Amino acid sequence: MESNRLHIGSKAPDFTANTTMGPLKMSDYKGKWIILFSHPGDFTPVCTTEFIAFANANERFMQKNAQLIGLSIDSNPSHLAWVHAIKETTGITIPFPVIADRMGDVARLYGMIAPDVSNQETVRNVYFIDPEQVIRAILIYPMTNGRSIEEVLRLLTALQTSDESKVVTPADWQPGMPTMVPAPQTYNQLLSRDQSPQESGLECEDWFRCYNRQSQPGNKLSGNTLRESSYREDLPYRNNDPKRSQKYR
Repeated sequence: MESNRLHIGSKAPDFTANTTMGPLKMSDYKGKWIILFSHPGDFTPVCTTEFIAFANANERFMQKNAQLIGLSIDSNPSHLAWVHAIKETTGITIPFPVIADRMGDVARLYGMIAPDVSNQETVRNVYFIDPEQVIRAILIYPMTNGRSIEEVLRLLTALQTSDESKVVTPADWQPGMPTMVPAPQTYNQLLSRDQSPQESGLECEDWFRCYNRQSQPGNKLSGNTLRESSYREDLPYRNNDPKRSQKYR
């Protein structure tokens, strides 16, 4: 099977498909975030652990206005038997639709097949699709290794935080931690951050690396002052140049 190539910023292709919860049309979910993820096959060990983990986190995705949608190149009867087996053995109901894609039409449309690995099964793709149905992030895992559902939630939160507050998030960012602002686009902006970052509510390592002093609104984590003091102590310039440290405080 040939696979399409989608990129961050691409419009999510629309499609209609049958699922474990009835017919589904992608465009019907406009206005919600969508986490569309593929798995290699039903009744397989790693996929089963992932579905249980996604099911356990479903409420957290719903609180973020996000809809989980699964897919594999299996029939709807196979999907139904599998989710029922999960229910029977674990007591966990799979609360999101699973697309039946026996002919691989949606898999090809979204580039979920890695032909150098398999022409018959999808690898573990995750597409983050925003309320305007634009693809905002893509994660790809091999068949052999399961996904971190916490990372999927973290990245979704980071994308939403960037959209809502016009900020960027640093490496290892977690909800409640300070965010960063994009690098300045003009020399006047550069000078403003270089000379008086505190007037903009920033804590700067350099003119192009600036943190917001406060964590973003809506985060429920407490202890923001402690979190901020922890990262401030780690800023490289604090140990290297006392004068520079004073300047950017």
